[in-house]
Amino acid sequence: MTEAAGGGPRLQQKVAPPDVNALVSVLREASASRSVVQVVGGGTRQGYGSPPPFDIALHMTGFSGIEEWDPDDLTVTVGAGTPVADLEAELSGRSQTAVLPEVPGASTVGGVISAGVSSLRRARLLGTRERMLEVRLVTGDGRVVRGGGRVVKNVSGYDLPRLVVGAFGSLGVITSMCLKLWPKPAAAATVAIGDAETAARVRRPLAVLEHDGATDVFLWGTPEEVFSSAARLGGEMREGLHWPADPDGRYRWSLRLPPASTSEGVSRLPATWSHLAIHGAGEIRAASDAPDGAEDLRGWAEGMGGSLVVVEAPRGGINGMDPWGRPPPGLEIQGRLIAHFDPARVINPGRLPGGL
Repeated sequence: MTEAAGGGPRLQQKVAPPDVNALVSVLREASASRSVVQVVGGGTRQGYGSPPPFDIALHMTGFSGIEEWDPDDLTVTVGAGTPVADLEAELSGRSQTAVLPEVPGASTVGGVISAGVSSLRRARLLGTRERMLEVRLVTGDGRVVRGGGRVVKNVSGYDLPRLVVGAFGSLGVITSMCLKLWPKPAAAATVAIGDAETAARVRRPLAVLEHDGATDVFLWGTPEEVFSSAARLGGEMREGLHWPADPDGRYRWSLRLPPASTSEGVSRLPATWSHLAIHGAGEIRAASDAPDGAEDLRGWAEGMGGSLVVVEAPRGGINGMDPWGRPPPGLEIQGRLIAHFDPARVINPGRLPGGL
């Protein structure tokens, strides 16, 4: 229980609407009463931003499962509350993937979309935003909205499928989305190499990941292509794709840089931080037991045109350190767009940069 704006107790309510009509009712009532709604998928990415205490915890378990899957067209429409692991397991039966996070834990598809998280393979297969074809959502004031379509070029007005990626629900609660799939080839391998530069010996690897003193190159294609590339790399080869999990600690960070600066970013991490660097994508995921060195690292990153984002921190934050850092350009435009979709600003307020 927390304090309400008028000083009285705020009763935190848990709801799990079973369908769109029920969700519409919840959001209309929340908007009318100015109740703060926290949307919960798998609960794995609740550490972003500076959200105020919530009134309603909106669980998305009622929007789970594949709604339509066209393997020949390489598209799938899926409920936002569907666990990523369940979706990928189903798609794998037809040798397809939605190119979502490889070690998802309890993450849901809607949670990944809302938080703007992409696959470790995005340097080769593009990010989550580029794979979104269609989205259906309910706005803060209870309007049911659909954007995009199940073809690659189908945009009129707002490009809503891309706008919702990384918007943390500020444009509405996503109920389902259509994603472009990717076929899985016949062979795959993970090759340990000495350093990231060695990966240049092969053309377009699936991913190059550096994690705490080890660097792995991920390969897929025909058996001949995979074994030929592995031979050129010269490292220890394991069949299959052996993805590392994100580093874990009391504090978790996302260091975002121009891709060419990734190796320098690794060298500037405090010695006690663990890390997973995604070469070619310009992101280093890190974890630490203390925030020591974070301010200096953020200053360097922002000077490079990047950022250091707090992904998770103990309750109360980090001694006044803004979780996002320097506000991005276009914040005013983003605020006006949010006001159109959530006039009372009830869905996940405070999650975005600038306290939006």
